[in-house]
Amino acid sequence: MRTSLRRALLVLVVLIGTTGSAAWAQSRPGLTIVAPAPEQVDKTGPVVTASRMLAGRKLQELLASGFPARLHYTVELWSVGGWVNDLERVTEWDVVVRWIALEHVYEVLQVTADHPFSLGKFALLSDAEGAVARPVRAPIVAFAASKRFYYQATLAVETLSLSDLDEVERWLRGELRPAVRGQRNPGTVLGRGVKTLASRLLGGERREYVERTPVFETVDGRR
Repeated sequence: MRTSLRRALLVLVVLIGTTGSAAWAQSRPGLTIVAPAPEQVDKTGPVVTASRMLAGRKLQELLASGFPARLHYTVELWSVGGWVNDLERVTEWDVVVRWIALEHVYEVLQVTADHPFSLGKFALLSDAEGAVARPVRAPIVAFAASKRFYYQATLAVETLSLSDLDEVERWLRGELRPAVRGQRNPGTVLGRGVKTLASRLLGGERREYVERTPVFETVDGRR
């Protein structure tokens, strides 16, 4: 009887552990990039999808405290060489998620070349996360040539610092005059990318994800 009970308890513990591990694995953030179909490789760009990027208690607490989360996407087109690969083209954009306390909603903004547009406002963080996870066609296309290419996507997820938060708030309110501090234009804060935006994490590590497509080929406009 005791042996049977011990076996049953052991099986239960194993099942609970397996279920917990599976649930944790399914909730992990993920980045994917998919190249166009062979007949479209020199006509359109790859599709980038970022899922579960707002997961994590620390990030969610910072969001609820009024600190926007910034997701900076970089997609590169590389050609495959004999000794080294060459960077041919690059494109970048941002997605910003912020909590609007007065409205009790999360707003998701996409910013490309300093031009923002809203992806929506959501009462639930899970819905905002769904907006972030919408597939995006990257505006970068392989050119017709007798070369082999691949795309690489890099996504950096970080929380804006207090100094950046001040400039972002001004920019979102439409105050496009240069900021007093450093004479910088808040309207270009998000579009500059990591080179000029002094984004720092408020505790914890900066998340970064990198994925690439398989190698493909273009020859005189055809695969």
